[in-house]
Amino acid sequence: MFQTSGVIICLGYIFGLLFTAVPWGGVWILIVAILGAVFLRKRTTPPQPQESNGNKGKATANIWQSFPHPRVWLIAGLVGLLATVYLQWRSPQPSIKDISQFVPTDNVANQEQLVIVRGQVESSPRLTRSQRGQFWLAATQLDEVKNGNGPASVPKGVTGKLYVTLPLLQATGLHPGEEIAVTGILYKPKAASNPGAFDFQKYLKQEGSFAGLIGRQINIVNDDDKWGWWQIRERILKSQVQSLGIPAGPLVSAMVLGSKAVDLPYDIRDLFVKAGMAHALAASGFQTSLILGVILQLTKRTNKATQFICGFLGLIIFLSLSGFQPAVLRAVIMGSAALVGLLLDRKVKQFGSLLLAATLLLLFNPLWIWDLGFQLSFLATLGLIVTVPAITEKLNWLPPAIASLIAVPLAATIWTLPIQLSVFGVVPAYSLLLNMITTPFISVISIGGIISAIAALASSRVGSAIASILNYPSDWLIQLVEFFSSLPGNSLVVGSISTWQMLAVYALILLTCLVKWWQKRWWFAGLMIFGLVLVPAWHSANTLFRVTVLEAGAEPVVVIQDKGNITLINSGEEGTGRYTIVPFLQQQGVNKIEWAIASDFDNNDNNAWLEVIQSLPIKNFYKYSLKPETNLASQEIQQEVQKHQGIYQTVIPGQQVVTGLTVAQLIKEQLPILYLQIQNQTWLLVGDVEPQEIERLAKGGGLPRPQVLWCSPESLKDLIKLFQPKVAIATSTNLDPKIITELKQNPTQVFFTGRDGAIQWTPNGQFESFIQETENKSSVL
Repeated sequence: MFQTSGVIICLGYIFGLLFTAVPWGGVWILIVAILGAVFLRKRTTPPQPQESNGNKGKATANIWQSFPHPRVWLIAGLVGLLATVYLQWRSPQPSIKDISQFVPTDNVANQEQLVIVRGQVESSPRLTRSQRGQFWLAATQLDEVKNGNGPASVPKGVTGKLYVTLPLLQATGLHPGEEIAVTGILYKPKAASNPGAFDFQKYLKQEGSFAGLIGRQINIVNDDDKWGWWQIRERILKSQVQSLGIPAGPLVSAMVLGSKAVDLPYDIRDLFVKAGMAHALAASGFQTSLILGVILQLTKRTNKATQFICGFLGLIIFLSLSGFQPAVLRAVIMGSAALVGLLLDRKVKQFGSLLLAATLLLLFNPLWIWDLGFQLSFLATLGLIVTVPAITEKLNWLPPAIASLIAVPLAATIWTLPIQLSVFGVVPAYSLLLNMITTPFISVISIGGIISAIAALASSRVGSAIASILNYPSDWLIQLVEFFSSLPGNSLVVGSISTWQMLAVYALILLTCLVKWWQKRWWFAGLMIFGLVLVPAWHSANTLFRVTVLEAGAEPVVVIQDKGNITLINSGEEGTGRYTIVPFLQQQGVNKIEWAIASDFDNNDNNAWLEVIQSLPIKNFYKYSLKPETNLASQEIQQEVQKHQGIYQTVIPGQQVVTGLTVAQLIKEQLPILYLQIQNQTWLLVGDVEPQEIERLAKGGGLPRPQVLWCSPESLKDLIKLFQPKVAIATSTNLDPKIITELKQNPTQVFFTGRDGAIQWTPNGQFESFIQETENKSSVL
């Protein structure tokens, strides 16, 4: 009775946090609880057992006696309501002295104003994708720099956590606890500007930070060598890298301490994520179980109190080394619960232990309810507890070891895949098979890595010698992951599913686990899940016609979705493909690009076409060349296109390219002016061309009058006056306020991608900005 009541109250708290995503979510939780209490109150008097019914009446009475009292549901509803208030109260907000309050609001000033920020390093530097060092800084003082000759005003006392990036050589050697002064440029993080893009502003807010600093130079103020867990982590990492090299050394360290505690190279990290093996790099329950197993085995001849103390100390040391990550905290709490059960000689229920761990962690930090790592860790563990026994029973015709190899990754996949589809929209096709094959390697590497790490604490040479034994297993593991990642169809792009689709899928999974009728018809539930995910994606892909102008800097990047046929125009500068184009197309469920047109607007070899082609094959690639085809980048693009059986063609200015319902044509040689006919709508994309030249072409009949105009902000006023389009799109708002006022008085609807994010249009609708739509949805929630 008590256990059931506790479960319901804990669930009330967790659902209260989740319902903060719903308007008046806490109130809805309370209403549901009241209705449940009223409904149960009518049935609180259990049926009286009758003599004629025999044991049947007694059994029915026992069921009702074990059912929670209606007041438990009311308490759970109140707890859920309070949880929504608690989450809002704990949501980080910048204080008056937070360093983000001193970031210049003017973009131009922000680019020119140098500052010196003094503070204490909070984390060891990590390598970013742009090959810069990144760390967290607890800011204490802010000085402005005047003309690069020193402070311009009296230093200000500030607070707050700062996201700092530095040139790699400048960041090398920094460690937590050092007091430093960093010269650089302050900025405020931006929210996602394109669908599917990474929300940097949201990420920093979850970390309790509201500003970043692009550092240029660093000065050490106080280099006191204070002891910290980072020293032990570095000792372990150096010991394992010394014998295994890179990337095997950091990989083994990451499998022992977790990738968040180890600066693992991005190519290895991306490789494992792409193959569906990201969990292998996360310290969690597997490492905790190994540590407890070894400690309990070594102390099996001692009394239970000694076993408890040694096991608990081992868990605390592991937690301190790996960092206070949600997944590790969850594993440590569940491991501690198992130790308490051992001490009291009582069996611990795994589900109750998991629920207790979730509640305690969310009381400590309710914001973790929206942390993806937290969600995946708990869902995977829940799958192991609830689903593995049922799957193993179905596979009883196999040897137990093989049945376990299949059941464990399958159960974890079933429970984590819906949320992965909601966030990423991509399914690693071979992850289940790869997990089954690599489980022995992961076990050997993890056990060996833990033993090597313990030995390294006493002697770096001994730890390195033990780690050298893992050379072949770690190399084989990397080769297996590389092989499966290179197979055709290694990633199935389904598209991001909606929240309601995800909830419906989880509802069917729960019904299959809890209700006998559904358990007997699990295959029917599976078919319904496939239908819920694939049918809407198929219908959208084959009926949707939409044009999206992505926020991609100075070059127009346009995606045309024509009933499943995708046309991509331009790729932007380096990085745009990886961070903007590919995430957007994956969110839309795009597996290939039918037509790609490179208009060569920026006349730059360092574009993002290679980044796009390496993720999504292109069937027909057309390049308008404004210069001779001799650069190396064009040759690499051609090779990649042909590698996927695509066609690469160079077209001359003036030649039309027809892609479905779209006609594209570069107007004239040496001028980046691209004409598009999309259905019955005329678009004109104008690059870096003088307005006088455009006017001369227009008067000579060389340019049609567009309904939609894209151009640089410097040419916006003149071209709107010349063409009078219905819609005009520019990149940024760095314009004189007088010009902006004049543009507002013009009937032309003006968008700025730097302010409004991606701009989307459908034939039956109006032009919509992504940021405005996102803000409208957020305001409702």
